[in-house]
Amino acid sequence: MEDLVVEEIQELLEKENDKALKQYLDKLNISDVEELIDELPQHAAKFIETISLNRAVNVFRILDFPTQERIIKKLSGNKLNQIIKDLPPDDRTALFSELKGDVVKKMITLLPPEERKESLALLGYKEDSIGRLMTPDYIAVKPEWSITHVLAHIRRYGKNSETIDVVYVIDNDGVLLDDIRIREVLLASPDAIIGELTDRRFIALNANDPQEYAINIFRMNNRVALPVVDENNILLGIVTVDDILWIANEEYTEDMHKIGGTEALDEPYLDTSIFNLVRKRVGWLAVLMIGEMLTATAMGFFEGQIHKATVLALFIPLIISCGGNSGSQASTLIIQAMALGEVTIKDWWLVMRREITSGFLLGLCLGLVGFLRIFVWHIIAPNIYGEHWILIAATISVSLVFVVLWGSLSGSMLPILLKKLGADPATSSAPFVATLVDVTGLIIYFSFAVLFLNGVLL
Repeated sequence: MEDLVVEEIQELLEKENDKALKQYLDKLNISDVEELIDELPQHAAKFIETISLNRAVNVFRILDFPTQERIIKKLSGNKLNQIIKDLPPDDRTALFSELKGDVVKKMITLLPPEERKESLALLGYKEDSIGRLMTPDYIAVKPEWSITHVLAHIRRYGKNSETIDVVYVIDNDGVLLDDIRIREVLLASPDAIIGELTDRRFIALNANDPQEYAINIFRMNNRVALPVVDENNILLGIVTVDDILWIANEEYTEDMHKIGGTEALDEPYLDTSIFNLVRKRVGWLAVLMIGEMLTATAMGFFEGQIHKATVLALFIPLIISCGGNSGSQASTLIIQAMALGEVTIKDWWLVMRREITSGFLLGLCLGLVGFLRIFVWHIIAPNIYGEHWILIAATISVSLVFVVLWGSLSGSMLPILLKKLGADPATSSAPFVATLVDVTGLIIYFSFAVLFLNGVLL
């Protein structure tokens, strides 16, 4: 949003010139008004109150929930009623599902009987189901209709439809027979029968399927809308790509929070209170702290070896960081691949084989770097590692190979295991994997130290 526009709006607000403000706002694009609300959140309700109803609805529906909630509290009853009534059913359901129960009840009572029934039906589906996303506003036709009849039907009811890009063919019982793109209808002969255009090959979503499933279906099929059916294949509504993009963004944000080792935030970062921010983060930090205590326990177990060869302690940060980093890399790659549908639970063996190979090669590279590091330091200062420097170098190098291999393997398998158990793969966050590999990495390190240095330094 340009500073000049913001300054002009502020000047109109100071002069309380509502007429001029309305004219100015009505000339802006919907996205510009949304940006203006972000710039001047204290006047958000004023902007929604001032602009025309249709534009107010279109702006309101693209705002994030915290902003919508603030506007609802300040908006006049009449304007709020009009906006809630004119919101598309899927957007209205999304809003109701976020609001507190008593507020939802009050708003639902403001709706006309048919729309009230519609909203209650949509709210009856599970929170994360496709049923919550669908809208019952679509164009449905019968297979025996002519193209002329279909076009007349579209002209009559298309205005209230979420999209007219796709026409849905249903039988007398409401069973979905096919979906036909409007392009095919427009290019067909006026006397043709719509049933002649159907091939009974279509993709449909089930109302009870998880929303994450719909994201993958849209991504793979390049559609602007998909029909939603029940177990009997009866058409219930449609889901459009704008809703899917919104959900995909929420899923991505939630996964990023989990991968970072925190619970997903319910509001934008700056809108989240300090108390909630701490509450969301402290749980994971406590779990990770307990995990790191196991690292101290592992070091205590090898205290005798460390005491005899203190040089081993110098490389502990190197070993655990390399293992943790390789595990975090693998975990992030697999979580992303699973989110995109590139990897499924059935692919676990393929993933394991690839990570064993890649982890071993990565370990060899880092092991070589570790060996060269000790070799160069020995050349510069021979007394640092003493006469047994080559055994120390071998301990570090071989340990790095197997620690990195183990990190890659555990980081890649943990998300798949969690998915198999019905948990969110993103929960196997980078800090969690790193903590796991820290403990096991120390055991691998000191095991090779005993193998190479027993009877020499130990």
